[in-house]
Amino acid sequence: MFDDSLKTQLAAYLERVVQPFTIVASLDESEASADMRELLTTIQAMRGDKITLRLDGQDARKPSFTLQRSGSNSSLRFAGLPLGHEFTSLVLALLWTGGHPPKVEQDLIDQVEALDGDFDFEVYMSLSCHNCPDVVQALSLMAILNPRVKTTVIEGGAFQKEVEQREIMAVPMVYLNGEVFGAGRMELAEIVARLDTGAARREAAKLSAKDAFDVLIVGGGPAGAAAAVYAARKGIRTGVAAERFGGQVNDTLDIENYISVPHTEGPQFSSALLEHVRRYEVDVMNLQRAKALRPAAEPGGLIEVEMENGGVLKARTVILSTGARWRNINVPGEDQYRTKGVAYCPHCDGPLYKGKRVAVIGGGNSGVEAAIDLAGVVEHVTVFEFMPELKADAVLQKKLASLPNVDVVLNAQTTEVLGDGSKVTGLAWKDRASGEARQMELAGIFVQIGLLPNTDWLKGTVELSRFGEIVIDAKGQTSVPGVFAAGDCTTVPYKQIVIAAGAGATAALGAFDHLIRTSA
Repeated sequence: MFDDSLKTQLAAYLERVVQPFTIVASLDESEASADMRELLTTIQAMRGDKITLRLDGQDARKPSFTLQRSGSNSSLRFAGLPLGHEFTSLVLALLWTGGHPPKVEQDLIDQVEALDGDFDFEVYMSLSCHNCPDVVQALSLMAILNPRVKTTVIEGGAFQKEVEQREIMAVPMVYLNGEVFGAGRMELAEIVARLDTGAARREAAKLSAKDAFDVLIVGGGPAGAAAAVYAARKGIRTGVAAERFGGQVNDTLDIENYISVPHTEGPQFSSALLEHVRRYEVDVMNLQRAKALRPAAEPGGLIEVEMENGGVLKARTVILSTGARWRNINVPGEDQYRTKGVAYCPHCDGPLYKGKRVAVIGGGNSGVEAAIDLAGVVEHVTVFEFMPELKADAVLQKKLASLPNVDVVLNAQTTEVLGDGSKVTGLAWKDRASGEARQMELAGIFVQIGLLPNTDWLKGTVELSRFGEIVIDAKGQTSVPGVFAAGDCTTVPYKQIVIAAGAGATAALGAFDHLIRTSA
């Protein structure tokens, strides 16, 4: 199961275990149980002085295992093999259970430990999902820190019947005390904030008490991160308020066109952005969604940004880098069946449709790449394109045409997502050439039709284009003095990571120039 290189790495990590703990496995006669036995035996042999392995577990889910710290009532269980993208989650769980401190702010650790209530989490993940590890690791740490939190991590492929019974069609999917808690990527602070009812009020007060920034950046994607680095290097007081640091990069799997980086993955790139920003004296305020922008009352005055929690941040200049989000098809059934057959991430949710028929809406690069990816997993893929021809690059179209289980429907106007009340059953569309209404039976629909700028909260404040993009000049200046913008939320052509990063640098330099020229 492990090659020599991986064993060497794992052994080095396990040297950090300082407290004894026990692994209790619940196994049967299946091949998966044999693999789990091999995995756990290998782990135990590496630190026999600290790790005890028992094979007498009686959990109903087999194969599974729990991690039990000596002297603690913590309850963390892995059902299925946590390999693939989840191998890091396993390693961290072993280290944390063994007393190695997590790289989490002490305030957040204190908040987890102080949670009052009994919380029984079940999180369903897939080994190919790049959004799942953040959720798995957050809930694992909560179970280790607080004995009143129980977490079971379930690999959907190993428990397919359970997934079908619960009609899980998107991962990560989290249940709390038997009820749906949330789906999609979530961070530890976000989960804790939902459980700690007083957290928003305390956070708002903390934000409002901060001194004014020279530059406040709203948004933490590539544009926001670049702006933060460039601003901080000027020696001015810099803050970043981000709903999710890294932005949409977190939802991108392969990145192969960022110059000097031949290949990386979105979550790793996002982590690198944050690490770079934290090398400077930048106040990073994550999980903060902006609600309103208030221009300065007089020239040279302070600009205010109100957050959703009620907190108000003040700054001499502001850089808006709120990015964009996936565009919806906006037809009946889409909202009703979101995460119940309507999906937006083929890498995360594709494995849940193994052996089934699915559709991809959109024939641009994203849509064709999604279809190529899904074709290796599902029974059949149909690509629906609104225009008379696909818009994807020629190399992608050539690859798509070579796949035997992919069809393309052109001139297709989606009219409705069909379902039985609990899950997707098909798609209705109109042939734009003939006007004929048609339907197709499907188990899943992956929407890949482009992006919408996250600028709804700015309407009536800064000038927006007819597409909702922030209008900027060559220096990133908006229509409001002292307010700059960068990245996918603006009128800059071509929404690319490298272009957003460059625009962020431009906006930071523009803001610095503004500060110099308006300072008393």
